[in-house]
Amino acid sequence: MKLDKNFFTENIKTLFYALVIAVIIRSFFIQPFYIPSSSMEPTLLVGDRLFVTKYSYGYSKHSFPFSPPILKQRVFFNNPSRGDVVVFKTPVDNRTDYIKRLIGVPGDRIQFIDANLYLNNSEIFKSKIKNKTKIYCGNRSIDVYRFEEKLSNEKKFHTVYSKDFTYQNSDAFIVPEDHYFFLGDNRDCSKDSRFLSSVGYVHKDNLVGKAQFIFFSHDKKIGSIFAFWKWHKSIRFNRTFDRIN
Repeated sequence: MKLDKNFFTENIKTLFYALVIAVIIRSFFIQPFYIPSSSMEPTLLVGDRLFVTKYSYGYSKHSFPFSPPILKQRVFFNNPSRGDVVVFKTPVDNRTDYIKRLIGVPGDRIQFIDANLYLNNSEIFKSKIKNKTKIYCGNRSIDVYRFEEKLSNEKKFHTVYSKDFTYQNSDAFIVPEDHYFFLGDNRDCSKDSRFLSSVGYVHKDNLVGKAQFIFFSHDKKIGSIFAFWKWHKSIRFNRTFDRIN
């Protein structure tokens, strides 16, 4: 059977258009992300796959694949709110994606005193939900207390602290202009804005988008995604389409 040359041409065109459409959707509207670490437990678990809206805070070069230098500054900027769960590029390399909870906005004063979080000299209210529960820190299982915290804008979410409260006290962090301060919900097992040499304050241009909901979750500790006979245990069906608070 003789194939028309147009057959190959049309297929190449189709693939090209599909790629362009995918890049546009990923850059301007919504992008999937995978959670590889336990720093945001209990809100996000290792193996969660979620959608992040790219338009929530406007656009910068980091909105696009490989962060091309096509925008000198953020455009159509919308201020994020305290308590948002945000994906951002780490300031250290402007390449690695992190996901954390926004705690401090420009001008805020943040400090840990006796393992309690203070925002602008007021202690963040937290109520204990569970004692002696376990959660992951990397590959280790650690004993933690689980709390519900409430920010000044009434945003509520769950956090966990090690039973030993390993992060006791800190200097005061003063958030610079156009920067933000992020914490992981797994407070004693998170590399975040407290560690200035590795993350520190995050410039608004480094914001990638707002985490919205989980579309799939798989516990690889139970079995590979290809082990279909374990799906009834490894796939967390109860987390499918959960909104991220």
